Amino acid sequence: MIMEQKLKAILDTHTKTRGTLITLLQQTEAVFGYLPEEAVGWFSKKLEIPESKFFGIATFYSQFHLRPTGKNTITVCCGAACHIKGADKILHELRSALSLGKGDDTTQDLSFTVQNATCIGACSIAPVAILNNQVYGNMDAEQVVKLVKGFEKEGEYTGFEYD
Repeated sequence: MIMEQKLKAILDTHTKTRGTLITLLQQTEAVFGYLPEEAVGWFSKKLEIPESKFFGIATFYSQFHLRPTGKNTITVCCGAACHIKGADKILHELRSALSLGKGDDTTQDLSFTVQNATCIGACSIAPVAILNNQVYGNMDAEQVVKLVKGFEKEGEYTGFEYD
């Protein structure tokens, strides 16, 4: 019932402002943190628009998530410069450290979501990781794991610890 109340409020705003489906999905994502399948079905029925139209938009734009995302997001750049300097190893070690299974991108406790980017345009400091919009350059697998583990413990990053 609570979900339906939230969806009705989003739909009311959408109807009053004559918003686009993108805006409707953005508002839904803002409320729930992702696009619940149940919400898409509800909007589909209310607006008499096929669910496929909603999912087409949601899967085209990377800003939308079809599953819950973590409180923190870490993105590893996998562009050419980062790839050459070990981005694949960084991603592998990061996913291992966070106990992510094959196909999973968010930890079970919803503390972290791991993403990869085609290129973030910071080739001069490759390889690059971004934690909650903070860019970290010249990274290696060990540093990224320490970054995440330090953030996990402290709630925020306080610096690398070198042996």
